[in-house]
Amino acid sequence: MKMNYDERSRSAAFLFVPMASKLLLVAVFILDVIAFGLAVAAEQRRSNGKSVQDSEVEYNHCVYDSDIATGYGVGAFLFLLLSQAIIMVASKCFCGGSPLKPGGSRACAVLLFIICWVTFLIAEICLLAGSVRNAYHTRYSTMFFDTPPSCETVRKGVFAAGAAFVVFTCILSKAYYLSYSKAKRSTTTFGSEPGVGMAAYR
Repeated sequence: MKMNYDERSRSAAFLFVPMASKLLLVAVFILDVIAFGLAVAAEQRRSNGKSVQDSEVEYNHCVYDSDIATGYGVGAFLFLLLSQAIIMVASKCFCGGSPLKPGGSRACAVLLFIICWVTFLIAEICLLAGSVRNAYHTRYSTMFFDTPPSCETVRKGVFAAGAAFVVFTCILSKAYYLSYSKAKRSTTTFGSEPGVGMAAYR
């Protein structure tokens, strides 16, 4: 019976989250969805370069198409950063306020806090590196009889990796906040129990 009760408690945990926290989670989820969409768009619109000769057929130089993927990547970077900042401010970055009551919820929150920061940093590094690399264009040219310039572009999959880690960060940050909120509620209930007990003996 206890096993079934615990399972029902975990499945209904979201129902006991205050309305303000629910709105915060919805807002953060929307930011993460936007970041994911921009990262996917950046992967699909990566800049491509090709070597062409000038009109006088004397030099080879690189010509690139649109740089819009750089803007998408920077946008995804900023939206994910804002999402993470909101979660951390709401939870006081797990280091402010009164200490949480020891227990499974606090241990789970600590673990999720660490993992979501790891996935967040990986996502941000992929998005930033992809944006910088996509904006880089090979500037030099070569004589027509020399080896054409390399016309370097961002590697395929960099923005896709960023998008994948945006999803991981989205899931883990929400799970962290829910665990933190549950541990916070347990701490509040635990702290109020002595007062209730004393009132019963008056």
